[in-house]
Amino acid sequence: MSSSTQPPPFATALLAGGIAGTTVDLSLYPLDTLKTRLQSSAGFFPSGGFRGIYRGVGSAVVGSAPGAAFFFCTYEGVKGVLASRRPHGDSSPEIEAWRAPAEHMAAASLGEVAACAVRVPTEVVKQRAQAGLHGGSSAGALTAILSQYGRIGVAGVWRELYRGWGITVMREVPFTVIQFPLWEALKGWGRRRRQIGSGSGGGDVGAGESALYGSVSGAVAAGITTPLDVLKTRVMLSKEREKVFTVLTDLLKNHGVRPFFAGIGPRIMWISAGGAIFLGSYQWAVNALEGHAS
Repeated sequence: MSSSTQPPPFATALLAGGIAGTTVDLSLYPLDTLKTRLQSSAGFFPSGGFRGIYRGVGSAVVGSAPGAAFFFCTYEGVKGVLASRRPHGDSSPEIEAWRAPAEHMAAASLGEVAACAVRVPTEVVKQRAQAGLHGGSSAGALTAILSQYGRIGVAGVWRELYRGWGITVMREVPFTVIQFPLWEALKGWGRRRRQIGSGSGGGDVGAGESALYGSVSGAVAAGITTPLDVLKTRVMLSKEREKVFTVLTDLLKNHGVRPFFAGIGPRIMWISAGGAIFLGSYQWAVNALEGHAS
């Protein structure tokens, strides 16, 4: 990849995204399980404690590659389209300084909506298995949902698989609006630093540098969006379908603000490490597929 910051081709983004998603989910699955159990209304130890921390990993494997591939194909595609239509020379320096971050925010938001089409059903199944429901397995959790077909019909099963869609999008969009512009800004700073040091174009950042920037941006975004993550987990694990507002008011009324930061430590650790693995492996795959050094 050159220093022009042109987005990678569709096929490259598709394959690199799939590799990155699978790598990060398998590497950090135990931390995700502990975070889910800390946020469960049943409590940490009743939900499984430190036992069976790979429960539900099957659903994560199934959803990782397509979810991440959907995200990066949409993200890189939208980012490229917006950049190509950007007017030049007719705006103030202040507007120009914010134009690229705004494009990254819009591209990341649309990418997350696309990814959630795959991510939400697998997340529902995964978190129920992690919390020890339905025998603590992905197959058991999925079977329990599908077995309701006779009572609630196709539409009901569909709604159950996509339970928490709204709060997931509400969590993921703010997360990416923070993480990806910050990651892109840090990468831009890295490119400029490299250009100054080498006196030439310098090329794009390597996988290790991208991993460092991904870790920092992920940690910042994770801490800020933890309350939304708690709401998402409570909605997905509730025995009956509940509205986000109902869960929110119940938590505030009966427990105050403290539960909204349950699992913040594992979440920041998980996503900080995940940001390094996810965006580092993505950069490595892009550089390798395009024939550049990582």
